[in-house]
Amino acid sequence: MPEWTKLLGVLVIVVGLALKLRPTLVVVVAAFATGLVSGLPVFSRPNQEGVVDMLGRGFADNRLITLFLITLPAIGLAERYGLQEQSAKLIGRFRAATVGRLLIVYQLFRVLHGIMGIRLNGHPIFVRPLIFPMSAGCLRDGSDTDLEKIKAATSASENYGNFYGQNLSPVLPGVLLVYGVLKELGCEVSIFSIVFFAIPITALSAILAAVQFHLLDRQLRRGRAK
Repeated sequence: MPEWTKLLGVLVIVVGLALKLRPTLVVVVAAFATGLVSGLPVFSRPNQEGVVDMLGRGFADNRLITLFLITLPAIGLAERYGLQEQSAKLIGRFRAATVGRLLIVYQLFRVLHGIMGIRLNGHPIFVRPLIFPMSAGCLRDGSDTDLEKIKAATSASENYGNFYGQNLSPVLPGVLLVYGVLKELGCEVSIFSIVFFAIPITALSAILAAVQFHLLDRQLRRGRAK
C-alpha cells in the first residue's frame, strides 16, 4: 500500500472527535487502523509484535497515569457533603476576588507544582470540585452562558499551568523525553539548559493568560451591567 495510507489513523481521530465520540474508543480504533494498514498483525507472531500487544504494553508502561483514579472516591465524598457549596461561600467573602484574579493565582499555583516536580491530574482533583465553584462564587450572579465561559476559563488555567509548568522541572517526563530525543540526534545539551529555555515560554504564557482572564472579567462585568 502507498505510504500515505499509514496516516489513516489521523483521519479516524479527526472524524471521531468531530463527531464527539468517546476519545478512548476513537484512539483505540485509530491505533488498530494504523497498525493493520501498516501490515502489523492483530496478535503477536514470532519476531513480530501485534497491535493488541502494543496497546497492552503501552498501557502497562504508562499505568502511573491512572493513579488519579485513587483520588476520585475521596473527591466524590467531599462533593457529596458540600465541598463545592462551601468553597463558593468562602470565596464570596472576599470582595476583591474576581474570576480572572482567581484563575491567574491558580495558574501560578500549578506552575509551582511543575517546578517542584509534582504531577497531578488537576481537572478531577482541583478544577471540578474547587476552582470552578469558587470562580462561580466570584461571579455571584450570572447567566448560564457566563457559567459556561467560566468553566472553559478554569480548564484553560489548569492546562496553561500544568503544560508549561512541567517543563520547569528536570525530573519530569516531558523534559527527560526532549533531552533523550536531542541526545539521540547528536545534540549536546543538558537537562538544565532545556529547563532554562522553558522559563521565558512559561513566563509569556502566564502574561498572555493574565490578559485573557482580565478580558474575561471585563466581559462578565458588561454582561451583569446589561
